[in-house]
Amino acid sequence: MSYLKFDKNLLINLDQSLPKEMLRTNRAGAYHCTSIVGCNTRKQHGLLVIPLGDKEYKPHVLLSSLDETVVQHGAPFNLGIHRYSGGVYSPNGHKYIREFECESVPRMTYRVGGVILTKEKVFISGENRLLIRYTLVDAHSPTTLQFRPFLAFRDVNELCIANDNLNKDITPCDNGVSACMYPGYPTLYMQFSRKPEWVYEPHWYNGIEYVKDLERGVPYTEDLWVPGYFSVPIKKGESIIFTAGITEAKPRSLSKLYESEIATRTPRSSFFNSLKNAAKQFYLIDGKKEYMLSGYPWGTILARNTFMSLPGNTLAINHREDFERIMETAVGALKHYMLTGEKDPKIHGIELPDIPLWAIWAVQQYSKAIGANEARNKYLPIVSEILNYLLEGGHENLQVNSETGLVSTIGTSTPVSWMNSQLHGRPVLPRSGYLVEFNALFYNALMFGVSLAEEDSKSKNSINIERWKLAAEKMKQPFIDTFLNDYGYLYDYVDHNYADPSVRPNMAIAIGLDYSPLDRRQRKGVLDIVTRELLTPKGLRTLSPKSYGYRPHYLGSPEEREQALHQGPARPWLIGFYADAYLKVFGFSGVSYIDRMLIGFSDEMSQGCIGSLSQLYDGNPPFTGRGAISHATNVAEVLRTLKTLKRLLDSQNQSNP
Repeated sequence: MSYLKFDKNLLINLDQSLPKEMLRTNRAGAYHCTSIVGCNTRKQHGLLVIPLGDKEYKPHVLLSSLDETVVQHGAPFNLGIHRYSGGVYSPNGHKYIREFECESVPRMTYRVGGVILTKEKVFISGENRLLIRYTLVDAHSPTTLQFRPFLAFRDVNELCIANDNLNKDITPCDNGVSACMYPGYPTLYMQFSRKPEWVYEPHWYNGIEYVKDLERGVPYTEDLWVPGYFSVPIKKGESIIFTAGITEAKPRSLSKLYESEIATRTPRSSFFNSLKNAAKQFYLIDGKKEYMLSGYPWGTILARNTFMSLPGNTLAINHREDFERIMETAVGALKHYMLTGEKDPKIHGIELPDIPLWAIWAVQQYSKAIGANEARNKYLPIVSEILNYLLEGGHENLQVNSETGLVSTIGTSTPVSWMNSQLHGRPVLPRSGYLVEFNALFYNALMFGVSLAEEDSKSKNSINIERWKLAAEKMKQPFIDTFLNDYGYLYDYVDHNYADPSVRPNMAIAIGLDYSPLDRRQRKGVLDIVTRELLTPKGLRTLSPKSYGYRPHYLGSPEEREQALHQGPARPWLIGFYADAYLKVFGFSGVSYIDRMLIGFSDEMSQGCIGSLSQLYDGNPPFTGRGAISHATNVAEVLRTLKTLKRLLDSQNQSNP
């Protein structure tokens, strides 16, 4: 039985099936995303969504959907489904669905009278091309399939409105047609593995609604252009393949292309394999450079998310080469910023003060996974460069205090940490001064730098080692004096005479790092409070329910959601640092506990975006997923935790044969 499989009873119930979404990508920035019944519920959904533009990652919806119709004895049965004004769904193609499973590729099975039809979709790796294979499993009379393409040609965050400015021309191509609605867009080629009949029957389909956008309080209604339809007769046992891409395909090669592509797939046959597939969906190859997308469907390339998610989404699934390629791209942008002060046009936020610290953390995870010698040979120069750059005051917004050795930042007017929600251009949480995770990361970076350089034979590192040791030792006691309070937990930030008493998960980062100014007893005290007040089955809350301003639900208008973003909803990625801290305090005896904690994420594989993890979850039961449907740091840290558990269990088994 497939790990991700849904039956007729769930699929025909739109209240249950519409919230479940599926995502496929091509590692070049293009994607296909919709609900599991094929009804688009967000403006970012589409059958073929591709990135356009040279500088930034900006996806655009070309082909919104493709409505299939089964025709027998002159009677049409439309398998499509759209929501129109007033909450009306038409046509009601979901009532013909008998099964959806998503092990190797998404596969839908329809039954229309005596007709059984399957539909399988696959993206071509590295190419802006989608293939859909239709197989007529059974039929008792002559059958014809019709296909109506719904075209958008728009930015994923915009909406299409009926207009007279579009180009209505349809150009024949090999076994299909091509179209380009507006100047500046590439031509969309729609072809079949054998020749169809094309019927030019142009219409605007007006008032299509996206229920997820309606819920979010943003514009949610658009019009889509349908220039006509394809008609193809099909026999029992026969398959035909449809392709949509921005270059013309060779129809005779489609079957072979389809088979070769699915042969490379890792079956989503388990919790780990589902996350492994999700992790690879964040890779973005652009020419000779490789990046990490922050998430779907409205993610972009963010420096912090890149370094935070890189170890889990590559090393934890044995993709060392991808780590090194993405790291090379990101480190190149960071070095350029440190040298010139210039931001990167593609990797956003490279100038933020904690980025160098997360970069060293990523190297540290590489060292643990691949080996210290490999890390030293490959990354010691950049670690040295970053540490000396910071100690010498090179970063304009991360200053080392000459007396305490602690690092401070200014975040009153612009967010500087991962808690970066904004309203009217101002931070919702103006975390400024000494931030607990910044200082913990800095101490950890210094100590890791020492450990990495100590066995290096180059004489210049003896100076660095002594300098970094002194800097770490200098800040150790001031860290404790500044952040550890009488209640046994860590202040979130300290700005002049104000110490923020909010119980937040940034202290979990501080106790989860390999090197911490806190001793084991102090770590345990902090861990106990994190466990009692922040831990949920979906990660750590961003604020304790006991703290002022707790807002557990990420709902309402854009302003209300921005207010709630870091005021209670849980973040799965924080479970990685929580698990690290727990295992450091309790050792092998904590393995079974952390393993049980991951059950909550395993259950999530059949919810939300199936096979992946949402951006955040409500802080109160039932912990519903919200925000971006697939988030890189969440997938990464759960994978890294699974890898850590496996390493500990393997070590335990070896010591107790």
